[in-house]
Amino acid sequence: MRQFEALPDNEIVYRSMLRKQWIDEDTGRVKADAYFLRANEPGLSVNLASRCSPQQCAEMFRKCYGVASLNVGDVREIGLDIEQDAVNHANVMGLPRREDDLAEAERLAGLLAKRSYIVWQPV
Repeated sequence: MRQFEALPDNEIVYRSMLRKQWIDEDTGRVKADAYFLRANEPGLSVNLASRCSPQQCAEMFRKCYGVASLNVGDVREIGLDIEQDAVNHANVMGLPRREDDLAEAERLAGLLAKRSYIVWQPV
């Protein structure tokens, strides 16, 4: 049984950009690299916008190069889901790992990147 209710489609989540190369310096857009699932993760880590500001999300990490927003409904439109697992945290679920299905991992990461927007960057 789930500990938390399903998130509404209009909920916003934040993905912290922990690597400089996740942001295209020329366009200021998020690259697909930010949305690849790592081997030890159950899902892609995001924070709930209703529980923390973009700056607060960034401050959770020693180094953060930006924070991108994603709409839960947009994520569901491409066949993924976002499951809340803590008061201010959730995971994007359904992403394959690159080593399991490279083509699908790249396709979904690209779709997530196109649907996300940088909402905070360090000054």
